[in-house]
Amino acid sequence: MKVPFLDLSLQHKAIREQALAALAATYDATRFCLGKDVDDFEANFSKTLGYPRTLGVNSGTSPLHLAAVIAGWGPGDEVIVPAFTFISSAWGVSYVGATPRFVDIDAKTFNLDPAAVEAAITPKTKGIVIVHLFGQPAPMDELLAIAKKHNLFVVEDCAQAVEAKYKGVPVGLLGDIGTFSFYPTKNLGGCGEGGALVSKHDALFEKAKLLRVHGMGRRYYHDLVGFNFRMDGFQGALLNVKLPHLATWTARRQAVAKKYLAGIKLADVILPATVEYGASVYHQFTIRHPRRDALREHLTKHEIGTDLIYPVPLHQQQCYASLGYGPGSIPVAEKAAATCVSLPIFPELTDAQVDHVIATINAF
Repeated sequence: MKVPFLDLSLQHKAIREQALAALAATYDATRFCLGKDVDDFEANFSKTLGYPRTLGVNSGTSPLHLAAVIAGWGPGDEVIVPAFTFISSAWGVSYVGATPRFVDIDAKTFNLDPAAVEAAITPKTKGIVIVHLFGQPAPMDELLAIAKKHNLFVVEDCAQAVEAKYKGVPVGLLGDIGTFSFYPTKNLGGCGEGGALVSKHDALFEKAKLLRVHGMGRRYYHDLVGFNFRMDGFQGALLNVKLPHLATWTARRQAVAKKYLAGIKLADVILPATVEYGASVYHQFTIRHPRRDALREHLTKHEIGTDLIYPVPLHQQQCYASLGYGPGSIPVAEKAAATCVSLPIFPELTDAQVDHVIATINAF
């Protein structure tokens, strides 16, 4: 039985008629940059997921850049960033000339280890990027306590955690700014690039809104040196079609994860941890095994797709070689990169496919 790692065509086939009608309406009305479709999506996203306001932008990286600018980070500043995440989590820090201070993760959750964060604080530390990796909320109480103690600006990278909550509070509202990605493979994905920014602070949100469109309030009057980070109308149109399905899709991801957690019995495998303060929305289901490469080859032979997310931690990426992190400097992240493999987990997986994945792993 063939089990792809991800098959977006199934989701889009199910909503094809409605999606094409929405995209055609946007096309016919020439609502290509911002406009009604984006306005509607911002309002719908806020209402559906519990945010005071939402700012639609052109990617998941752009709101991280906006957050770094709004935080006032710059040359000479250090910002805590988890070493095990997608590299966009560090880009905003680097774009403004600050230095990412890469910090180790918790071995069970893949998220920031509060003890490692506390140990990494220096007089230069000005902020922290908290990533809710793979859809699992990070330990916000501990991390926010550290941020408060050291007066740090907190950015929540929620790119993989749309609809996740921490103790009932939507992720993105616990820190100063929250950011999202609507890249097509995300739990809520567009038909191209897209992202969003949220904040509980009106002043921060208004500054982000101004920066999004060339620092322009009134047309052709520029109050700040801004960016062209506008969400396009087609993304807004498709995301409006998809948003009502998100809760059902998330529930199916969680059901698949539940089957994996109950069924995978392979010796030495480490399954994703569950935590009491917030359920994962399972953007990824990532396991660890000391013979990861052999296990992955075994799954491939049985037509089961997998991916390595992520094979190289950020402190070992070539672009950050100048920071001088040596081998073994961030050990938990390095071990995760060497032993992790992500399994298929998307809403359209059948129970038979999930059972096949489980049986194949257990037969390794």
